[in-house]
Amino acid sequence: MEVIPAIDIIGGKCVRLRQGDFNAAHVYDDDPVVAAKKFEAAGLKRLHVVDLDGAKAGYPINLRNIEQIASQTDMILDVGPETAKAFAEIL
Repeated sequence: MEVIPAIDIIGGKCVRLRQGDFNAAHVYDDDPVVAAKKFEAAGLKRLHVVDLDGAKAGYPINLRNIEQIASQTDMILDVGPETAKAFAEIL
């Protein structure tokens, strides 16, 4: 069995929403890269990253944060279709 943790990003910070409420976001790490590196140090190989700002806006907002995770870790990143499309256009 593979455990795949998730990082949800709002305003460039790692958050957890309470019952999906954007107004009830709890920040658990100010830096998504630091959070990703903690998962990687724990031996995890894959990470699901959710751009909650982008999900709300309908287009990617936190691409820079996701790019930093990709470039500063060796983890396989799972992202939503709009984020994946935006990365494909950049590359």
